[in-house]
Amino acid sequence: MTGHMPDELGWMLDEVLRVPEARHAILLSADGMLRAHSQGIERDEAERQAAALSGLQSISRTTAEFCAQEASPWQQTLVEFVDGYVFLVAAGTGAYLAVSAGQDVDMEAVTYSMHKLVDRLGKELTSPPRPS
Repeated sequence: MTGHMPDELGWMLDEVLRVPEARHAILLSADGMLRAHSQGIERDEAERQAAALSGLQSISRTTAEFCAQEASPWQQTLVEFVDGYVFLVAAGTGAYLAVSAGQDVDMEAVTYSMHKLVDRLGKELTSPPRPS
């Protein structure tokens, strides 16, 4: 994922916000570094959330044995609050996509939109740079 600055991919993250009640989207690395953020969330707040969400993902991964006898690969974390949700999914090697949404969001639509975006991001992040 190196070589891409947050403002280069932010427009792609805005697409997941087309789901009614979806609020913010951020792309982060496993070590908590912000890679991109959608419009409507300030960079400082996006960086703070990226750091927190990397910790959440790490905690989620370590609880896999609570779900199954053997370590089960992590796929998604969902956190529910009174006023909404935070969705966190894998977005490639060492990358995660997070979306916040209101309480009346269609959860299936958000998850579907996130996975479509992850597919697009994977293609964008692995494409070689175009010659000048």
